[in-house]
Amino acid sequence: MNYPPGTEMQRSPLWEDHVHRPGWKAVAAVDSPDRAGARDRLVGIAYGYRGARDQWWNQQVRSGLARAGCSPERIEAITGDYFELTELHVHPSAQGRQLGEAMLSRLLSDRPEPQVLLSTPEVTEENNRAWRLYRRLGFVDVLRSFTFSGDPRPFAVLGRTLPLGR
Repeated sequence: MNYPPGTEMQRSPLWEDHVHRPGWKAVAAVDSPDRAGARDRLVGIAYGYRGARDQWWNQQVRSGLARAGCSPERIEAITGDYFELTELHVHPSAQGRQLGEAMLSRLLSDRPEPQVLLSTPEVTEENNRAWRLYRRLGFVDVLRSFTFSGDPRPFAVLGRTLPLGR
């Protein structure tokens, strides 16, 4: 996502907080080289948790949906019971091997929530691997060209029902 250097230091307290949220789950992809003595390398990570009203992301999305003209009932239907896909990243050197899809499938397996929501930066014509993955897996638009507080980039909020095979 082209984060500037040092982002991990700024975000690490947030990530540490996330692991304590109800329903937190994470998966990783590891590249195991064939060479003797070579070390395994983390090439992908995905995590999320059960969304809740007292969480910043939920409040931001609720506000955006209200501004977009959604009724309170519709907002509740979307944000009342869901799994929040918080992070999904695959190292560029490992992209194109369906690791993102494998991690997402594993992460979302056996979730009790009826749906999953995520946000992803808007890109021209949805032309990147993340967008293609989400569309291939059936994610649909919930909110487009949305700007979160503190980040000037436009985002899309996408969602789909669970389980994935349905």
